[in-house]
Amino acid sequence: MTRLALFDLDHTLLTGDSDVLWCEFLMDMGLLDRTEFEPRNDEMARRYADGSISVQAFCDFYVATLAGRTLAEWQPWCERFLDELIVPKIPASARALVESHRVRGDRLVMTTATNRVLTELTAKHLRIEDLLATEVELVGGRCTGRAGGVLNMREGKVTRLRTWLNEQGLPADALAWATFYSDSSNDLPLLQAVGNPVVVDPDVRLRAHALTAGWPVMELRR
Repeated sequence: MTRLALFDLDHTLLTGDSDVLWCEFLMDMGLLDRTEFEPRNDEMARRYADGSISVQAFCDFYVATLAGRTLAEWQPWCERFLDELIVPKIPASARALVESHRVRGDRLVMTTATNRVLTELTAKHLRIEDLLATEVELVGGRCTGRAGGVLNMREGKVTRLRTWLNEQGLPADALAWATFYSDSSNDLPLLQAVGNPVVVDPDVRLRAHALTAGWPVMELRR
């Protein structure tokens, strides 16, 4: 039996949100106008936290920051983003959590609503080979600024994971043995789908749900 260890990224393994940090990075680099974009970024983060934003609107908002460039053109920016903003925000406690499952022989999977362009290097940095993330639409090799396919957020995380299990030749009941770590009430569909849900530094709504359901609550040293 393949045991899966599933990890959310933002505010779980990462102390912060990749999308928000990416926008801060682009504004610092002069690629986005701070006066115009910062209030929109703050509002989007708030609406994600309280669950009032639609999946499509959330994913498209952040994927839109990639519009007009090829993946090759974004690569050096993404590498700098990883080194300067992401790596310093991955605490030792999160690394130890991932490694504990690696030592057990579990198959490690990062599953995040943030798009693949921003998270692929993070997964590689943590030596997590399997990544489920929101996909970015490309036309003529350039990012259109739209998300593509089934968006990896809320119920979409369950749909994408079940599709991935089938593609990997793994049984659907592998979820019964899977562990999933997340901080967000937006991840309730996947937390409820696995046999071993663990909430990590949860938001207010998820903490209340976890206490009612009897799920373990983990606090990472950050």
